[in-house]
Amino acid sequence: MMSCLLIVALLLAEPIHALTTRQSITGLTTSQINSYTSYTYYASAGYCTATQTLVWNCGTNCKANSDFVPIASGGNGDSVQYWYVGYDPSLSTVIVAHQGTDPSKLLPLITDANFFLTHLDSSLFPGIPSDIEVHDGFKDAQASTASEVLTAVQTTMSKYGITTVTLVGHSLGGAIALLDSVYLPLHLPLGTSFKTIAYGLPRVILLRTSTSWHSRLTHSQVGNQAFANYVDANLHLTHINNKKDPVPTLPPMFLSFVHPSGEVHIEDSGEWAACPGQDNRSANCTLGDVPTIFQSDESDHDGPYNGIEIGC
Repeated sequence: MMSCLLIVALLLAEPIHALTTRQSITGLTTSQINSYTSYTYYASAGYCTATQTLVWNCGTNCKANSDFVPIASGGNGDSVQYWYVGYDPSLSTVIVAHQGTDPSKLLPLITDANFFLTHLDSSLFPGIPSDIEVHDGFKDAQASTASEVLTAVQTTMSKYGITTVTLVGHSLGGAIALLDSVYLPLHLPLGTSFKTIAYGLPRVILLRTSTSWHSRLTHSQVGNQAFANYVDANLHLTHINNKKDPVPTLPPMFLSFVHPSGEVHIEDSGEWAACPGQDNRSANCTLGDVPTIFQSDESDHDGPYNGIEIGC
């Protein structure tokens, strides 16, 4: 059952017609949409077991990127999300992928009023400004595999002489990939380029205000404005949301949560819309299409993303 916070969110929701679009919306071409296909299959393969991805034998997901060379994998699919790292010679990049989770398990996590805001571990995130804070559940999930992922990325870069790293993930895996996108550049050589593509990404940033509802109703927070600014300034992030998927709408905005820039929204018509800015309010984007959780459809969470259903 959804948290009572969602009931309050419905009562506080502003009518979308009263809101203005920050920037113009542009549609993606067929070529642009197809350019994400390889990454979608990589995110989908994140749900396969560590044994499967280490030998790159995971059915359609692996066959779609048949020249991929796995380097390392891990996780148990339970207390630690599955992950894998390897090399894509066609894209000339390291691939880092993280498993997501079933929305029935994720929704309680991101609507629970009792999770905590916490600082990033300075040993994993050296030099990160002290005012950056994140959701403790997302932080713990990323920290549980961070050192192994870093070692695997370093090994891949050294072995193949490449300087490009691409991170992918769906759902919770997208949140872990986002934190990895902040973590890895702090430990890899200058000149390394990064790209992050997340699917069905929950809100992981809090826009802190002195009179925000979260200070009156709950201690529930995931990140803060400093983190939002850091992501927009330092990351090349694309987060793709499918139709009326509820996960990208949570935690609710009445708690001052906000998405980073880089949204691409798949509309009911199948068209893909590039939505500039943080939580663009256009009806072509997620916030306008799904103004409250009660107008969402959980079945949209796994896709299809250009014909691809996420899962192993």
